[in-house]
Amino acid sequence: MADGPAEVVVLGVDPGLTRCGIGIVVGPSGRPSVRDHRCVRTTPDTPLEHRLLLVHDGIIAAIEEHRPTAVAVERVLFSNNVRTAMATGQSAGVALLAAARSGVPVTSYSPTEIKLTVAGSGSAAKDAVGRLVAAQLGLGAVPEPADVADALAVALTHLARSRMAAAVAGTPAASALAEAHTHASKAARGGWEAVLGDRLEGHR
Repeated sequence: MADGPAEVVVLGVDPGLTRCGIGIVVGPSGRPSVRDHRCVRTTPDTPLEHRLLLVHDGIIAAIEEHRPTAVAVERVLFSNNVRTAMATGQSAGVALLAAARSGVPVTSYSPTEIKLTVAGSGSAAKDAVGRLVAAQLGLGAVPEPADVADALAVALTHLARSRMAAAVAGTPAASALAEAHTHASKAARGGWEAVLGDRLEGHR
């Protein structure tokens, strides 16, 4: 009898300085589950270098505890608030550093890529993504705070996209891409409730 798919452990990071979400998801991507999730919190009255150290140490602790095969980080692209963008970018840099120091491969995904993979459209509403994260992971409620749900979405994105890349010449990748395009079209025609209903039904 052939062995089943190898277990993949992905540590997802939703970078932030006040709250940095961390989510550990175990695959294969067809039936993922949550191993752990947490939120590293820092306060504005703490010196910046110490806040970054807290974020770094929190990610290192999660890596050492769960020994992920990959780290996935949400990429910072743009924000109307320059101060927030800088803080998020600094936190993302710390996450990349923590992964590199631990010798774990790291990949960054844009918010659009994450929404497209998890919810079927790059313009999906944040609450829809959270509900779909809970559905895909078999959770009874959307994880809180939102930073944790976002980190789990990043990890799910890496699981799904890794499978698609590995099977790019075969049916699994084609099916996954076709599903994404179908949901995106349905969202344009009938709104997110229709897409969400389909996805939730598929994960019951």
